[in-house]
Amino acid sequence: MKRILTIMALLLFFGLEAQVTKEIFESFKLQERRDVSYYFPEEMSDDKKYPLVVVLDADYLFDQVVATAKFYSEFHGMPEMIVVGIHQSEQSIRLDDCEFDENSGLPTEKAKLFFEFLGMELIPYLDLNYKTAPFKMVIGYDITANFANYWLYKENSLFNAYVSISPTLAPDMETHVPARLSEHNKQLFYQLIVEDEKSKYLARIKQMNTAIKAIQKENLRYYFDEYEGADHISIAAYGIGRSFDNIFKMFKPISPKEYKENILTSEEPVFDYLQNKYNSIQDLFGLTKRVELNDVMAIYAASRKKEDFDSLKPLSDLCKQEFPESMLGFYFEGEYYEQSGEPKKALKTFEKAFIMEEIDFLTKEMALEKIDALKADFGF
Repeated sequence: MKRILTIMALLLFFGLEAQVTKEIFESFKLQERRDVSYYFPEEMSDDKKYPLVVVLDADYLFDQVVATAKFYSEFHGMPEMIVVGIHQSEQSIRLDDCEFDENSGLPTEKAKLFFEFLGMELIPYLDLNYKTAPFKMVIGYDITANFANYWLYKENSLFNAYVSISPTLAPDMETHVPARLSEHNKQLFYQLIVEDEKSKYLARIKQMNTAIKAIQKENLRYYFDEYEGADHISIAAYGIGRSFDNIFKMFKPISPKEYKENILTSEEPVFDYLQNKYNSIQDLFGLTKRVELNDVMAIYAASRKKEDFDSLKPLSDLCKQEFPESMLGFYFEGEYYEQSGEPKKALKTFEKAFIMEEIDFLTKEMALEKIDALKADFGF
């Protein structure tokens, strides 16, 4: 077992190395060179756009974030992402980058320059040279997590999602963050991760959690996770996967739980659920996601279970676009006509389905059974 784990770790390491590049970025704002690492998906396409994840404290967090991004995009239906990591461990440079005034709680002069370096140099460089999506996420730990909150002070937040791991809070940040989140009208995700070990910041973090939870705004999606047994060091390894789960949960295929609790209980037409899901992905993330076969089948099953046969028609139209070579579209359309009392149209449509390719559980035999049954019942 130990040998297998070692091999898996090596495979993961070399898999990451093959797509990670590290360069020295010349910053005009900082008047210094900074080490920056980049991860790009293996097969980037000019036809796609990619969310951008900015990782502060890259020496601690970058590899974890990249591994999670790769794993989730491969197996969990998440979008592929571009990850950029800013290295800050050398000579404790992170303290200078993210230092705040102990009285005002605002960034010091050097920290303001670092703020401008990220927002006015590094991210625009990536937007200009790569196919980045409008959706941007920032991940920070300890003092860098606190620093990320300063983008909430801007009228239009640069980031759409914030992952704050055990933040070292500047003065009054526990009230400033909820206040700023409540004032923004932009769709925002905010994930707060904390250990249960007692610290001088824990009470203030929980106060901030309580205040954010009280905000009643549809544009804010807030998540809080406290990990039992974690301390301030180990917490950096916790919760990144959970953050991706929360922030990108809409990308995941429809689960059995979602099917039972959301789709079957809804009073809206079944097809509307699918349409709203993919429209929301477009609106929130600026990405067009190909419709999952799993989701099509879930909507088909719900249409039949709820006897919402009207939803079969728009579902069939969608399948003709998304799965043009398969029998999905014509088979669903045939069932729609069958249930609508139009047997002649149903027969012709099932005949079209018969000559198309089989997919999932739909077979030519099933189409033939429908054809034979219609002929027998109506004497065609």
